[in-house]
Formats: sequence, C-alpha cells, structure tokens
Amino acid sequence: SFRPLLSDRFCARLLFSSNPPPWPPNSIDSCPSRSDRFPFPSPLPPRFNPPALRMAEDEDCPSSSDVEEDDCYITDQEDAIEENVLQGLEDGREEDCHWSLSSVITKESLLAAQKEDLRKVMELLVLKEQHARTLLIHYRWDVERIFELLDQKGRERLFSEAGVTIVENKGLSASSSSGTCNVCFESFPPGAVTEMDCGHSFCNDCWTEHFIVKINDGQSRRIRCMAPKCSAVCDEAVIRNLVSAKHPDIADRFDRFLLESYIEDNNKVKWCPSVPHCGNAIRVEGDIYCEVECTCGIQFCFSCLSEAHSPCSCLMWELWTKKCQDESETVNWITVNTKPCPKCHKPVEKNGGCNLVACICGQAFCWLCGGATGRDHTWSSISGHSCGRFKDDQAKRTERARRDLYRYMHYHNRYKAHTDSLKQESNLKETIQGKISISENKESKIKDYTWVINGLNRLFRSRRVLSYSYPFAFYMFGDELFKDEMTPQERDMKQNLFEDQQQQLEANVEKLSMFLEKDFQHFSDDEVMDIMRHVINLSNVVDRLCKQMYQCIENDLLYPLQRATHNIAPYKSKGLERASELSVCWDSDQSLTSTKTSHDDNSAQLGSAHNGIVPSKHASSSSDESGCSSRKRARTEAQGGAPLFDLNMPAEVIDKS
Repeated sequence: SFRPLLSDRFCARLLFSSNPPPWPPNSIDSCPSRSDRFPFPSPLPPRFNPPALRMAEDEDCPSSSDVEEDDCYITDQEDAIEENVLQGLEDGREEDCHWSLSSVITKESLLAAQKEDLRKVMELLVLKEQHARTLLIHYRWDVERIFELLDQKGRERLFSEAGVTIVENKGLSASSSSGTCNVCFESFPPGAVTEMDCGHSFCNDCWTEHFIVKINDGQSRRIRCMAPKCSAVCDEAVIRNLVSAKHPDIADRFDRFLLESYIEDNNKVKWCPSVPHCGNAIRVEGDIYCEVECTCGIQFCFSCLSEAHSPCSCLMWELWTKKCQDESETVNWITVNTKPCPKCHKPVEKNGGCNLVACICGQAFCWLCGGATGRDHTWSSISGHSCGRFKDDQAKRTERARRDLYRYMHYHNRYKAHTDSLKQESNLKETIQGKISISENKESKIKDYTWVINGLNRLFRSRRVLSYSYPFAFYMFGDELFKDEMTPQERDMKQNLFEDQQQQLEANVEKLSMFLEKDFQHFSDDEVMDIMRHVINLSNVVDRLCKQMYQCIENDLLYPLQRATHNIAPYKSKGLERASELSVCWDSDQSLTSTKTSHDDNSAQLGSAHNGIVPSKHASSSSDESGCSSRKRARTEAQGGAPLFDLNMPAEVIDKS
C-alpha cells in the first residue's frame, strides 16, 4: 500500500550477507540507543526492519512479483543509500553506516527535485499537479507519510484534511453563468465570476484582491477559499491567471513561493545557513539529527542550522550561545559586586569604606541591607535607619550568583581555549604540506606520508569534540536543565565518569598535536619512524576515546533521562558528511534548465514527461578564484528571459530587501 524505505531485495541482502548487522534476534525495536553493536539510529524505523523479522506467523513470504513491484518505487537516491550502508558493513565501518545521506539542492536541481516528488504522488493517486502539490505541502513534502496515511485513513479523508477538493469533469476556467458576488454584492456577466472546485463563486476582482493580500502576507502556498468555514485550497492555475492579469510581478512571486515550498515546508530540506548565502539547500535522508557540510564549505547542524556542535544537543547549544552573547555573566558580576538603589533601582558600586552610599539620583541607602536612609550620619549610626540583623536570603543569593559565575568561567575558559587551539591548528595543514614536500624530495626510505594527513584530520575532529564537550558538561551537570532528573549522588557519579573520559581525551589530543607540530622534515629516518608510530597510535587512541565519550553520553547520561529528550548527531571518525550533488532522472526531451511550471499543467502532461528515464544527470556549478560558489540564483522565464527570483537568499530575506 505504500513504498518501503528500503527494498525487500536490500533487506534480504542484509539478512544473508556474510557479515550481517549484529542486531538482537527477537527485538529489533527494543535497542536502547546507538552503540558499536548497532550502528543505525535508535529506535530503528519500522520500515527498515527486514520482512523476515516483521512477518507474523500466519503470513506468507512475499512472492517474487511482489518484490519486483516494490522495487519499481526504489529511486536512484535510495539505491545509493542502500549501497552506502552495505559497503560500510562489508568494510567493517559500522560507525559510518548511520542512516543519513545528504545532498545539495541547487537552483538547477530544485525544480527537478520538486517534480520528482510530485510525480510519485500524481502517479499513485492519479492527481493533477496542483492537487498533488497541495497534498505535499500539507504533509511537509513527506511522500512516505502520504503513502502511509492513504492506507490508514483512505483517499477521501486524506484529501479533506489537506484541503484538496476533486471535482470530476470540471475545467479550470470561469463559470459560464452570470451571478452576484457575495463579497461586493455586484452583479456580473458570464466570464467575470469564477467558481472554485469547492463550489463557491465570487467575482474576479474580489478573488484577485484576496489572492494579492494572501501572497503579500506570505500565505501563497496555501491560499484558501474566501467563503466562511471553507477549508478548500484555491486552484493555483486560477490564482496565477487572475493575479498575472493585473500584477505580473506578484504572480512571479507566487511562482517563486510555490517552488521554494519544497524547501520552506519540507522537514528534510533546509537552506544552507552560510552568510552571504550560497544559494544551496541541503536534503537529508533518514535521521535529521546529523551534521553536514555544504559544497560552499560551511559545516552545520541540520536540526537547528547552527554550527556543528555535537556532542552538545541543540537545546544545550542554544542556551550556551545565548549565555555567551547576551552578557548574562556581566549581570552576574553586577549582582555580586553591586546593589540596586531603592529609588531608581540602578546598580550602585561602593568605592569607599563607609556603608552610607549615595546614588546619582540623590537617594542615600545602607550598603549592608539596601534600605533607604537619610544623608546625615555619625561614626556609629545612620540618620533614619538602623540595621544589624543578618539577611540570610540576600546572602544566599549573592553566594549563589558568585558560585554560578565561577562555574561558568571554568567551562567557558576551557571551551574557548580548545576553540582557539582548533583555529590555530587549522593553519597546520598548509605548513604540514610543505614539510611533506621537503621530506619527499630528500633521500629517505620513507616515501608515504599519508599518516600525517590522517593524524591531522583526527586531530581536528577530536579537538572539535573536546571543545563542545565543555558546554555539554556545563548543562548536563548543572541545575538549569536536569535539576530534578538526577539525585546529587547520581550527578556526582556521572560527572566523575564523564570528566575521567574527558581528561583522557584532552591529554591524548595534546600529545597528538605536539607530535604533528614537530619539524620532521629535518629529522633522520629513525626519528621520523618514531614520530610516525606515535602519530598513528595517538590517532587511533583519540578516535576510540571520542567513540567512548559519545557512547557514555548516549547510553549513560542522556538515555536514562525521563522528562527531557536531547538528540545529538552521531560521531564519525572521518569527520562531517559532505553533501553531494543531487541526482534526478529526467526525460531525454526535457532539459533541466528550460523546464518551467506550466500554467495549465495537469497529470497527463506531467506523466508523459516522465515516460522515458535516462541516466541521472548531476547539476554543475562554477566557482570563483577564492573557491566560493558564484552561482547566480536566477530563474528566467521561458519566453522573455527576465529574472523571476533570486535564490541567493531565502524568500523572507528577499521580501525584506
């Protein structure tokens, strides 16, 4: 009833391969978390479970014809995912087999990617393109979910919830009869009144104004009927025809919004957060809690679009960046070292020994208790005031603020130190390349220096993990997030466990950095061999320690939590996954650059455009001298060639400018 995420052929290959994945034989879905023995995201999606383990006892094995029918829905992109996982299992790289494959969507491939999903829904449900797009936008462009809900809810309920109204034997043109508009209450001749699929009719002028208001308000992707309590989505062809007659520029914006809905309304596609914007979007298959690298070079967390921050969760990293940026610790310092004026409430710092303090507003108050006083005082008393009783609450608040400040500075200083070290070590790559060139040109028994580059990459990866482990520890063992989740004894035990692994990783990372900074190009062969041995060993050690730290975080720290869910991106020894160019199959008679959504496109026309499938084509891109992407994000009309929109930035940025 719906297309499986993986083909039965692939599941069978996993089951009967020489090195099958070591999942538990009886309860695949009960795996508590990701670990070395189970490389896939936990819990495993039900559609990934091999059919042999999902079938009930009274079910028959699928026939070969059923398998072939399922395979008809497997695309080239999914085949690439299958081969990626299988190759990783065969090579013993289980840590690289996490269920995420990212691809870059450029201006050239955006329309193609959208058309591909539209085609799937149109062919399965026999819909026009406009209805398929409405359905996909409502369900966040999740084709798998549409297929599942079709089986669970049925066709009519699926369409009703999405606002899709199907009328048989009805064209898109205006109604042929005259009528009275229920908005302006004017009578109009035939052709001046338009009826939508839901059956409601209004004059063309009222429809046009309604459409323009919705487009300007950013609601162009789901413009509903004007009739009260009507949830039907208006026909995009009618919207385009009516608006373009008076405001062609707004109609062009409407086309742009429909095209960009594949990114804006898609849970698995997001804009690259680069500044200035590179014009690319990233699509992931599978787990959205991952870290990817765009072709422009920026590395980011796909879930929250901030910089790659694992092992920090997205919530932890959001709180940490806010804490570092909004000068909240300055507020803590003010709390510790100043007291508010009882009149104007501004902070006042005492710069003398007398406890009678005067604010710039003219109010005098006692420094000991903060109470307002008169200005006259003697050595023993202050006019209009006497205090000597200990303020326990105020003393506790001051001590708490001082302790929180010291704790924050402890973690922040170490986070900043490792971040600065990572920036300085990033300059080592060019220096090491020069050292390798000198070493290769001299007479030596050692000719292979790949161990240096491999060690440098491991250094970058482990240093990054170490850097972000301090914000994680700040919130994991503090009172801000998990105060009621752990007892003090449990917190101390878990903190000691984590800090022990953190210290081991820190010590070995510093050793690896020390050996890589040595001028080995001037050393003898024996000395170089000694450095090589240390670099290789330390590279393996820091990689193993990083894996152990992630396992400790997932299994021992985060997994037992009951009230909070914190997901982190999986650790990868080779670094972040670099997104590849999106591959989309196209008809041989239809080029990628000249394809434009037709105003009266229907299911028969688009279905015929995909009858012939040719090998996938990769979108090409150009780069300037600095290596940055120089693609011009402009889609041109098929006839005039005028730019319709700019994909160098998201739609909301363009509208503001």
